[in-house]
Amino acid sequence: MESGLLSYLGVDPAYLIILLFVIQFVLIGFLIRLQMKYNKMRSNYQTFMKGKDGKSIEQSVLDRFRAFDKLERIVRENSRDIDTLYRMNRKNYQKVGIVKYDAFHEMGGNLSFVLTMLDEDNNGWIFNAMHSREGCYTYIKEVVKGESYIELAEEERESLDQAIYQEEFDIRKIKD
Repeated sequence: MESGLLSYLGVDPAYLIILLFVIQFVLIGFLIRLQMKYNKMRSNYQTFMKGKDGKSIEQSVLDRFRAFDKLERIVRENSRDIDTLYRMNRKNYQKVGIVKYDAFHEMGGNLSFVLTMLDEDNNGWIFNAMHSREGCYTYIKEVVKGESYIELAEEERESLDQAIYQEEFDIRKIKD
């Protein structure tokens, strides 16, 4: 069988038939892939709709929104509580410095000590306990914003610096 148009174009009808078969197989492949996607989507839809009607789905969605609102309220309360705890914690003693020393160079040991306790704003006190053969003498000095209005001994100054610059002292101990 010869076609006038195909002869005029110089195309063999066998090539045209092969091309049509290839296109048909490609289209069948697309159809199979589309059918598989449809079946998967239908299965998901049936699972979602199982035992539910429109009203119960709406109720489920509303319940979820209520749960999210409740969680949001709880998160806000927790944030407020954390802020309150942080403000309260600023006044607690957080920084500590301690230096042991021999106060009178007669006891043969470092039985005397200076203890410094500071809050976040470097307010607090310095407690000095000096031990000798006759007894133990204790002194306390107030610290405001990292400074004492009373002159500090060398050990007291060292203890105050340990408390204020606690992180740096810890780093130096690690390096040694």
